[in-house]
Amino acid sequence: MYSTLLLEHNGPTATITFNRPEKRNAISPKMMCDLQSALDEIEKDRTRVAILTGAGNVFCAGMDLETLSAMAQQSPQENQEDSRRLARLFRRIWSFPKPLIAAVNGHALAGGCGIATLCDFTLAVPEAKFGYTEVKIGFLPAIVSVFLTRQIGEKRSRDLLLTGRLIEASEAKEFGLVTEIVAADKLVSRTAELAEQLIAASPSSLTRSKRLLTCAASASLDADLERAVLENARIRCTPSVRSRACIR
Repeated sequence: MYSTLLLEHNGPTATITFNRPEKRNAISPKMMCDLQSALDEIEKDRTRVAILTGAGNVFCAGMDLETLSAMAQQSPQENQEDSRRLARLFRRIWSFPKPLIAAVNGHALAGGCGIATLCDFTLAVPEAKFGYTEVKIGFLPAIVSVFLTRQIGEKRSRDLLLTGRLIEASEAKEFGLVTEIVAADKLVSRTAELAEQLIAASPSSLTRSKRLLTCAASASLDADLERAVLENARIRCTPSVRSRACIR
């Protein structure tokens, strides 16, 4: 059913695995569509907890090269529609009504870092690196900035977004982006243990708690997201992104 990811059910737990290892699990338009559909499916079925992870040794390397190059050929309207789709995906992850666990088995970069850190729990192997690298290719981390500043504060967000630097899992935990660092050979079992802990709780209480956590921020977040969508679409049409996308 899905060409860019695997969706597996194990009782009340569902696991979504980004399955483009040859592309370092990079995000494509099809992957965004598949992920939205998988989340819709999980929301409607009997799944109690969902896990996101990556095939191979990378969680997700951000937007793929073909998609970046295609931006240079798109109209402003097309870029705005693409930006809005990405914003909807990130907001969907942030507000998903069932608990989401990111099992970060390797690097999580740019949009991949956004996906990993927007989950309710982010477990990471020590070798994983995190970073919002958009500024290094003349791009703009507009959409993720809306969530990041709420997560870790403005000063630390400026550090990560303006430098585009990669940080170790230990520093990501210190910043509040990672919940727990887990040895690679224990990642699957520790993730399953956390899922069982959540399954033991009342499902209605978890849903209501998540709704409470997101509801208060929704109005201001949506307004900020709309501004971010417009900025994201505008920079896609600039010479900086066009030339760098072609070089890459």
